[in-house]
Amino acid sequence: SDNLLGRQRNEDADQNSMGGSPKFLIGILIALAAVSLQAAPTTLVKLDSDEVKSASQIKFENEVTNLENFETNNENLIARDDLPCDSDEKMNLQCASVRRIVREWPRRAKTGGLTKGKSQLFTEAYRPQDSRHFDVSKSSTFVPKTEQKFDLHYADGTHLRGFTGIDQAYMGDYHATSPFAVITDCNSPDFNGVDGILGFGIPKTGSNYPTPILFAFTDPTNGDTNAKSLLRKFSFFSTDDAAEVQLGGYDPDTVSGTMWYTPALSKQDFIVGVTSLKFGNQFDKAVELLQFKSASESKYGAPSIMDSGTSCLVIPADTMGGQLSNIPWNDFSRNWGRGKSFWLKIGDKTWEIPFKQWYLQDTQQTCVQPAPSGMQGLLVGDVFFREYVVEFDMTEDRPVIGIAPLSKKYKPVRVNTLSSFMIDQAPKTKLRLVKGFEKMYPAEHTEVLTQVDRIPIVNQYGTQ
Repeated sequence: SDNLLGRQRNEDADQNSMGGSPKFLIGILIALAAVSLQAAPTTLVKLDSDEVKSASQIKFENEVTNLENFETNNENLIARDDLPCDSDEKMNLQCASVRRIVREWPRRAKTGGLTKGKSQLFTEAYRPQDSRHFDVSKSSTFVPKTEQKFDLHYADGTHLRGFTGIDQAYMGDYHATSPFAVITDCNSPDFNGVDGILGFGIPKTGSNYPTPILFAFTDPTNGDTNAKSLLRKFSFFSTDDAAEVQLGGYDPDTVSGTMWYTPALSKQDFIVGVTSLKFGNQFDKAVELLQFKSASESKYGAPSIMDSGTSCLVIPADTMGGQLSNIPWNDFSRNWGRGKSFWLKIGDKTWEIPFKQWYLQDTQQTCVQPAPSGMQGLLVGDVFFREYVVEFDMTEDRPVIGIAPLSKKYKPVRVNTLSSFMIDQAPKTKLRLVKGFEKMYPAEHTEVLTQVDRIPIVNQYGTQ
């Protein structure tokens, strides 16, 4: 979700909206597919003659109790405004390496253009005639800002050149005057058949690039928007045959359990710390892929960007600058096997990515990739968003990430649907980093009526 100007037809959460050459259409084309989800059966445990609780409810209550005990015992370590990506010198370098790679990562759709190599030119040409273009003559409100130019080169050979424009943008049930990037020159086949990229990232300090669309829509000083009351949040997930982005929060019917929250490690990125990454048939017998040399090396874990614009799970292919005693990619390759799962530990809570999500059955491909040299962290891509609903909360100075299991009963909408829901709120007073630890907290049972706009995502290419 951090990428400023991405290069994949299914990239839905980058920072800015862009279009093809020579003119631009503010269009949304986000192609995503997934594999069906299977919910575990609920086991009922008889407590006494008057009360019956599910095993999952008992486990949840125990987790909450443990968290409360942890907070009480470590109150002196609490640091509300600790931002490791900014304040910790070593962590700052790690986070910077992940930011850089996520902007350069060649995010190819499985049926999209191929390259000879990371730094070589494409074997397939960009075909501008396959895209619809913004027709200036049909817009009386378009304002070009040709003095605000960009000229970008990416590690996979992609080259984008253009300038900033301003016009009326429509997204779901909302509209506003918004800036966007106008591409006038492009060489990447990833843009074949694509009209633009819609981004929901965070504005970068000191950047001259257009304000991300969700910030532009909810800007209280924007005199031409109907979205001032929209909460600056969005959620994303995909199913076996559709996907959905939700503005303002999330629909409670999309989740099958509690939404758990953790604060980002940086003000400018959706970065979380992954302190453990296991792989195997069973959790207790799984191989640890992040073997930190010491407790101090694993203080915040590996900085990992939750990025719905990345297709796969991208893991370190080296020792992360000497922090690890192993090479995660080598251990994964050595232990590869059908039916195995990944277990990511984020905020002291573990999330499973089952085999059906990281292995693409239709194309018989493994959607796990080695990180390029110099990247000291992970990219958590669509393999995660097919199993979980992820909420990105940008209502305060520091982003908050929410994660909840995706309900297999939910059917994504087919048309824009604006509704109001009573939603449990994130425990903002508890969302703080503990020095040496990062915690996740469940949503508080304080419901607030919230407007959520559910927008369908069309998958025209059969890509993920």
